[in-house]
Amino acid sequence: MITLTYRIETSGSIEALAAKIASDQSTGTFVALPGETEELKARVAARVLAIRHLAAAERPSIPTTGVGPFKRADVEVGFPLDAIGTDLAALMTIAIGGTYSIRGLSGIRVVDMKLPPEFEGDHPGPRFGIAGSRRLTGVEDRPIIGTIVKPALGLRPPETAAMVGELIDAGVDFIKDDEKLMSPAYSPLSERVKAIMPLILDHEQKTGKKVMYAFGISHADPDEMMRNHDMVLEAGGNCAVVNINSIGFGGMAFLRKRSGLVLHAHRNGWDILTRHPGLGMDFGVWQQFWRLLGVDQFQINGIASKYWEPDDSFVRSFEAVTAPIFSPADCALPVVCSGQWGGQAPETYQRTGRTVDLLYLCGGGIVSHPDGPGAGVRAVRQAWQAAVEDIPLNEFARDHVELARSIEKFADGSGA
Repeated sequence: MITLTYRIETSGSIEALAAKIASDQSTGTFVALPGETEELKARVAARVLAIRHLAAAERPSIPTTGVGPFKRADVEVGFPLDAIGTDLAALMTIAIGGTYSIRGLSGIRVVDMKLPPEFEGDHPGPRFGIAGSRRLTGVEDRPIIGTIVKPALGLRPPETAAMVGELIDAGVDFIKDDEKLMSPAYSPLSERVKAIMPLILDHEQKTGKKVMYAFGISHADPDEMMRNHDMVLEAGGNCAVVNINSIGFGGMAFLRKRSGLVLHAHRNGWDILTRHPGLGMDFGVWQQFWRLLGVDQFQINGIASKYWEPDDSFVRSFEAVTAPIFSPADCALPVVCSGQWGGQAPETYQRTGRTVDLLYLCGGGIVSHPDGPGAGVRAVRQAWQAAVEDIPLNEFARDHVELARSIEKFADGSGA
């Protein structure tokens, strides 16, 4: 059985709307159909498993003609596997998609989803995940430290390569193209690959460490996206940025079946589905689809993000991507990002369970360091060392000039 939990809000009857969700999303029609029998419907009908009432809301999530108070409840509905199968598009369509159009709801949000083991066998999951990301970067006992090449800079491939060279020399573990940097006229993907990969391979030959560079390969045409993938792989690359909302389930499935790269998921557009607390769906539900499809690394914002998302939401997202759906192998590497610098390391460490199993991704927090990107890498490493050793950052910074300069630049929240 597939179990979905809907947080519903209505001025009417919770019980009646719960039953309507189960009916409308399975066997219900507005008029009886030829050949319809109770036995037939019983085999594939969804049913309400539980209703947990919540505090009422004074105002509706969706403007409505109803008069409050608006009753709220978490409604658990079970869907027989025979009615949906293990196709993720069918799951999204039947169990989630149609519920938002039901009359009488002033709010509805999908807050939980539990899948039967049949889904595990029918979807590949991550090829690399946490263990593979650590193996390929050579980082085992601390966070993977990464940064971003920002398209707003307008860097051309030779200029990008110059920055990448400095970051590599400073000991960075991971570099990625910004999600908006795919193949613009000023920086075609083919030219970036030609400019950057020789630096990475030369550094690997000299030191044994291969910096992971995630090139932006997203494209609406799956065949073109695969050509981008092959270009990176043939040049010796091992990672790609994929804008998952932009390429869709089909594009992701097509890519994962053929991919030899670590797939780094950017969730651009996710906020459309979740920003209103009474509508959309929780990240914990949505991320399961992408992990089953094969995402290896998942961006989830961070503590004191530069965006709207509260810290508690980030922590829940971290817990979601690191909780097995079926087994530890299907966990994705959490990518902590969005306005990060070393200053958030202590709280990130504490609130994510004192773990270093993460990719700590700083854009401006590294490349905008007052002494250059190289100093930015060292400052973030120093901040994480202080966090793990439970030493206050200001105290640790007395003997670590890069961290001290980083605190001067970013501590007021204006720099990263």
